[in-house]
Amino acid sequence: MSLFSTTFQTIENGISYASQKQQTIAQNIANVDTPNYKSKTVSRTSEFRDLLHNELEAYQTDSKHIPFSGSSQRVITQQGNTSYQANGNNVDMDKEMADMAENQIYYEALVDRLNGKFNSLQTVIRGGK
Repeated sequence: MSLFSTTFQTIENGISYASQKQQTIAQNIANVDTPNYKSKTVSRTSEFRDLLHNELEAYQTDSKHIPFSGSSQRVITQQGNTSYQANGNNVDMDKEMADMAENQIYYEALVDRLNGKFNSLQTVIRGGK
């Protein structure tokens, strides 16, 4: 029996993902005027698999089925198929700013959930007082 639920690990993975995504967005914004710079994005390959693994106990009945176990892996991809500027750069500032705002909301929700878990633990330690 573990002392804590897997919620802490899930929140930690989410915060790590949000941090890496923030760094990638900041890098894109910093290179908005760099000739031939191509924007990058971060995606999670097993976001739903982690959620299902933590919520359900499942059995893989066929080798072709998606496994429920495994850690979340992040993939940084370069968007090389477009150019928004004459110098070959494809950073769209409006999209980057919208992505940054969305990522900030995601991060704040995770931190709020983490604070709630710690507050619950404090209540238990204090004996409900």
